[in-house]
Amino acid sequence: MILGSNNKRPSIDYPCDWDYRIIGSDAEKILEAINDAIAGSQYDVRPSNISNSGKYCSLNLKVRVLTEEERDFIFSQLSNHKDIIMVI
Repeated sequence: MILGSNNKRPSIDYPCDWDYRIIGSDAEKILEAINDAIAGSQYDVRPSNISNSGKYCSLNLKVRVLTEEERDFIFSQLSNHKDIIMVI
């Protein structure tokens, strides 16, 4: 749970654009996971970082979410995908 400086959840007005940073070892497989998680929705994906060794990469995903439940569902789908290491 995200808490603000006053130890309360921040107020988020929906619908809104939401950003996820997705980390994995293969950018193409991350893109496939994104397509699986949010098929039918419009989104924007941009490259972010590549580790010094080149073993890991991250992509930034921006998607319009209508509700907190939808936002959490996308996070869960991405986090539980076999080709994704971490979602922030």
